Formats: sequence, structure tokens, C-alpha cells
Amino acid sequence: MSETFESATPAGARQPLQLTTPTGLQSIDELSQRRRVVLVLNVATYLAMLWLAAIVLGSGGWTLVDVILFVGFALGTPWTVLGFWNAVIGLWLLHFHKNAMRDVAPFAAAGDVPTALTIKTAISMTVRNEDPARAILRLKTVKASVDATGEGKAFSYFVLSDTNNDAVAAIEEKAFADWKATDPDGVRLTYRRRTDNKGYKAGNVRDFCDRWGNDFELMLPLDADSVMSGDAIVRLVRMMQAYPKLGILQSLVVGMPSSSAFARTFQFGMRHGMRAYTMGQAWWVGDCGPFWGHNAVVRIKPFRDSCELPVLPGKPPLGGHILSHDQVEATFMRRAGYEVRVLPVENGSWEENPPTMLDFALRDVRWCQGNMQYLKLLDTPGLHAMSRFQLVWAVLMFVGLPAWTLMIALLPIAAWQAQGIANYPTGLAKFLYIGFFGMYLMPKIAGLADVVLTKGGMAQYGGPLRFIASAVLELVFSFLQGAISTIRTTIFMIGLAFGKSVTWGGQSRDAYGISWRTAVQNLWPQTLFGIVVCGLLWLIAPTVLWWSLPLTAGYLVAIPFAVITASPALGRFFQKIGLCGIPEDFRAPKEVTAVLAKI
Repeated sequence: MSETFESATPAGARQPLQLTTPTGLQSIDELSQRRRVVLVLNVATYLAMLWLAAIVLGSGGWTLVDVILFVGFALGTPWTVLGFWNAVIGLWLLHFHKNAMRDVAPFAAAGDVPTALTIKTAISMTVRNEDPARAILRLKTVKASVDATGEGKAFSYFVLSDTNNDAVAAIEEKAFADWKATDPDGVRLTYRRRTDNKGYKAGNVRDFCDRWGNDFELMLPLDADSVMSGDAIVRLVRMMQAYPKLGILQSLVVGMPSSSAFARTFQFGMRHGMRAYTMGQAWWVGDCGPFWGHNAVVRIKPFRDSCELPVLPGKPPLGGHILSHDQVEATFMRRAGYEVRVLPVENGSWEENPPTMLDFALRDVRWCQGNMQYLKLLDTPGLHAMSRFQLVWAVLMFVGLPAWTLMIALLPIAAWQAQGIANYPTGLAKFLYIGFFGMYLMPKIAGLADVVLTKGGMAQYGGPLRFIASAVLELVFSFLQGAISTIRTTIFMIGLAFGKSVTWGGQSRDAYGISWRTAVQNLWPQTLFGIVVCGLLWLIAPTVLWWSLPLTAGYLVAIPFAVITASPALGRFFQKIGLCGIPEDFRAPKEVTAVLAKI
């Protein structure tokens, strides 16, 4: 139990004040000090960047374009600043600080104690119009891995279907029935299909909690593309068993080997970029950590009793059922008096990434709509200040994208105006530009440094030559892909204002090619935007055009980029030479081998 003391309120009543977080593992004062440090670092850096931007933009007197650029910069920069400091703090913790895991995840040690599991856990997989054989193979693989730990009797397995395609549902039901009939633990295997998909995935999980929640202490929700090792699952459950006030314990989810060139390159960057970032974030977020909706252990009773999502007022897209449910559930769990934590360790928790640029864009706009719904939740009573900040942060993640798009659209006018300023601070403008990119890239830089500084780190990625070549390729890829995504999300956000909404359905998992026609139909806005902006820059200020290419080249090559990175032949070539390979490509755990062998 957490230690408490009492203090007098202005009315004279005695109120308990916590000295530690609910688990009793971490001092509230210590966490508060960390948050103050992060606040000061971020605010100081942000204000310094705004000050430099104001000097550059106001050098010839403020115009309307200057004001718009400054506001856009103010909206688009916060995400970069916090990402920079999260990565710097994370790299410091990983390599220059003793006992970092004790400071970041004091609960983790309980997972290494070989304690028998005395609580029951339901491992559930939510599916909707997915490939049934593929999804159930993953759940079977998880069960086999858990059984191998000797703790299999503490777990039961559920397939929670929201499939609305009857043909897919029939295959789904037969695949599950065949598994249940041949598994000696068939009594612990359950299939349920909803005919009413109310609340989407969150409603699916809610229905499970209402029907079976009393039978289990914990649940482990998985997506249809999720895989976890039995050792990782048992370790997480032991931590939850040791600390009853842990409400959600999120594993660090990483990508699986892929034959898609797009997915391989994307997840290579995510793999080395996430560890330092997540480590740094966990250091100061502490008990108000993230929840990504899957590959996490959740305490059912407080989740069922305190984390039910409201139906937002108004019509979709911002009203109605909440699409991005996970972060809201995390804030409600913390409000209920339970900690939400992330274990920032790569340890047997995998997912698959979108195989093409177009699939990535579809997933991104769904997240965008869900995150923008958080605007209606900011005044929710009882939320912790850190929880409200996380909701604001999720909104700013997408608000910054149209801000940057508008800034790039105005770049030719800004370049034309600058030509009429006698003493334009060109050197300061270059310094701000390069400094911003250094901060923007810091999560990647810190991740690369982490691999290099870790003994045998580059060997896990196929050796130094493969690792360096992959890092250079991924850097170029990230700039091109980022530009394409920014335009797509900006267009979608404009559509939100006019009632446009996403649809909820199955996702593509396997590599496949994209035709030139399909790419043109989907990506002509990016191409047109790039031609207009870059064409004007070429006429007005060719030097500015060359400097802008990290931001603008992606628009010009959007169509060939989508086609080429989706090419199955290119993906097979990447696999053959080990380019953009992740550790599992070179030494695959048995769980990964089991699911990939059937693809």
C-alpha cells in the first residue's frame, strides 16, 4: 500500500495526501521533480525556437504571411521538441545512468521472480473481416508458447469476432472449431461473434468484460496481427500479480519480419527509434503511462467498472463512439486509482505494420479522427493533470500536420518577400532550419546511437554494413513518407470539418503490389501540391528549393514512391540481402518462425 499523510484543507478538514504512487513503488515528489525538469527543458527549448523564428520572420517587418508562418511554426513544433527531449533522456538512461530500469520500471523485477501464477488471465484476440487462418494461427502460437512455460493452466483464450462478412465468418467459425476439437485444453477456448458491432473494437472488448469479466483477474487483448511469447506474457502477469494496483501494463510492441519493402523500412526506423524515446517518456510519465490497446495486460474489474467510454455528443466524425479508445481508457484507469505503466524493453511482443503507403495512410487517418475526438474529453471530471496532457498531446500530434502543410504552401511567398529585405538573416534562418531537423531526427539518432553503443547491437541487425546502409535508406524513406502522409492527413482533417469520416474494417497484412493507376488515383493531390510549390520556388528562389527538398521531395515522388515500395520483387530483394532487417530477420524466435512459416 502507498504511504500517506494528512494535511489540513482551508476548511479545516483533514485529507490524505499520497506520498507514493498507488503501487507504493515510486515517490510522488520524485515523479513531480522529473516532470518539472522535463517541463523546463521543453518550455525553454520551445520558447528559444519561437524567439529565433520571430527574428527571422520579422526581419523586414511583419506581414500577414509572416504571422501565419509564425503561428504554424508554433503549432507544429511542440511534438518535435518533446520527441527530442524524450530521446535524449532515454539515451542517457540506457547508456549513461546506473540502474535505469529500477528508476523507470521499479515493478519489473517482480517478473523475474519464479512465482507460480495464482490469478487467471484471459488472452483475447479481436478480429473483424481478417484472414481467419492467419489470425487463429497467431493465437494458437501464443497458447503453445504460454503452455511451454508450465503456467498454461492460468490462461484461457477468446476469439472476439466483429466480422460482418458472412463468408469470412463461416471460415472463421470452422477454423476455430477445428482448433478447439484438436486442442486438449478445448474447454478454455471460446469463440464469440457479435451481430451488433456497437462501439467498434472498444465495444467488442467491453462485451467480453461484461460476459466473462468475473471469471478472470486479468485480460491480455491482442489484435489480429499480434504475437507474444509465453515468457513475456508470464513475466507481465507476474508483475501484475505482485502489484494489485497496476491497472494496465503495456509491453513495448515491435514489428515482425516482413516481405514488404515499405513495412521493412518503416519498422526498421521504428525499431531503433522507439526504445530510447519510450524509455525517456516512461521516466517522467511514470504512473500515467500509455496504453496502445493491444499486447498489454489489463486488470479487468477496474477496467470494466471505471473505463467505459462515453458516447460523445454530436454526430460523427467527432461525435458518437470513440475510435482511438486506448488512451482514453488509460486516463480513466489512472483516475480510478490504478497505475498505467509501460515496460520499455524489447521482449517478445510483436505486431505487423502496413505493407504499403496507401495502407499506412488509411491507418493514419483513422488514428487522426480518433485523436481529434479527444477535444471533447478534455473537461472530463477527475482526470489527473498528466492524463489531460496526454490527451492534448495526442491532439497536437495531428494538429501540427496541417500547420506544416500550410507553412510549406506559403514558402514561395516567404522566399519572394525575403528577397526584398536588405539585411535578411540568412545565416540565422539556416541555423534554425538545421537545428529543427536535428531535433526532429533525434529519436532516430538516439536509437541508432543506442544500437551502436550496445555490445553486439549492430550484429543483431546483420552487421555494421547492413545496419549503416539500412539507416541511410530509412532516413531518406522517412522524409519522403512523412511528406506524403502530411498532405493525406491534412486533406482528411479538412474533410472532418465537413463531416467526412473513416470506415472500420479489416486491414491488409501481406505484401502486395500497387498499380500505377491506383497510385495516381490516390496520390495526385500530393504530386500536384509538390509541382506547384517546387515550381514556384524554382522560379523565385532556386537556392531555397534545394534547401526545401527534405520537406518537399516526397510530394514530387509520391506516386513512384508508393508503387516502388509496394513492389513484392523489391521486398524479396531486401529480404535476400538483409536490407532494413530487424533482429528477428537474422535470429527469429520460435513464435515468429511459427507464424511466418505459414505465410
